[in-house]
Amino acid sequence: MEGQSLASVRLEKVAKTYEGGVVAVHEMSLDVKDKEFAVLVGPSGCGKSTTLRMIAGLEEVTSGNIYIDGQVVNDVPPRDRDIAMVFQNYALYPHMSVYENMAFGLRLRKLPKHEIDERVRESAAILDIEGYLDRKPKALSGGQRQRVAVGRAIVRKAKVFLFDEPLSNLDAKLRVQMRTEISKLHQHLGATMIYVTHDQTEAMTMGDKIVLMKDGYVQQIAAPLAIYSRPANKFVAGFIGSPAMNFLEGRLGKARGLVFLEDRGGVKLPLAKQHPKRLKAFVGKELTLGLRPEDIHLTGPGAFAGTKVKVMVEVVEPMGNEIYVYFSTRPNGGQYVARVNSSQEPPVGKPLELVFDLSKAHFFDKQTEKVI
Repeated sequence: MEGQSLASVRLEKVAKTYEGGVVAVHEMSLDVKDKEFAVLVGPSGCGKSTTLRMIAGLEEVTSGNIYIDGQVVNDVPPRDRDIAMVFQNYALYPHMSVYENMAFGLRLRKLPKHEIDERVRESAAILDIEGYLDRKPKALSGGQRQRVAVGRAIVRKAKVFLFDEPLSNLDAKLRVQMRTEISKLHQHLGATMIYVTHDQTEAMTMGDKIVLMKDGYVQQIAAPLAIYSRPANKFVAGFIGSPAMNFLEGRLGKARGLVFLEDRGGVKLPLAKQHPKRLKAFVGKELTLGLRPEDIHLTGPGAFAGTKVKVMVEVVEPMGNEIYVYFSTRPNGGQYVARVNSSQEPPVGKPLELVFDLSKAHFFDKQTEKVI
């Protein structure tokens, strides 16, 4: 797609309030650079789709400014914003062929017939749907229909591509395949893309930048690996990662150095040397210790060095190349999960010794839930 016009997108304290004072988005600021792939992610009702619709011009901005290519577009109608949007429902015209669906918007813009044909066939080649151009949508699979919807967007050669949960209607295998296709498309077009999803795996695998939202507020903006390894708060830590991070509630004590004491007579965990300086101010205070499942290991030959903890195995889930071991640290205590290799499968209902790599632990203030 030669000659693709590109653009940055900037939100400056953008807010959206509906009738009755319901605030969907609270003063959101965001910079999406030229050619960047940004993913807005969060649970249902967090404001991510509303934000995307404001960028597209389908929702009015209550306050703040939206810039595309440096120009304020708050009052610019959607058709003049030079954006292309792919929706969750494919919104294809059932009586039109694939070719006609992809060409329809270009005909409305009165482009020359030869240019329309060139753009449609070029887009079809990129998406590997050349063989379906004469078919009607009802003769296509879900994945093929999604490709047509994407193709209809890319023929526009827009400045910005917006995707609103485009894969949520597909089955798991097809979602993985289409994730790869959209990532390849981004590389091929070199376009600016903003993608909305509730699926943290999609966010981690596709985005250059993740914007994690909750209740209309931005919780953190960072690259995927940065948001995974350095979460800003407990919500971010628990949302990103599968299985989710383990959270142990307790307090800090002192016994030959700092030690974490789990609530209600749970485990005592001596803390790694790199933690004490920043934690000293929290001695005697309640806090939350977070540890990812992959930072808990089985003991045995060649085992990882760390803090050994005796636990009770409650559930074992073999996943093929790895096993999820659900365990508790005390009777009737909280349930945690370890993600271990499949070389041995621990028996359910039996005690087990695990190794906690506390050098990878995260600590959160009990009141603010912010990272310490």
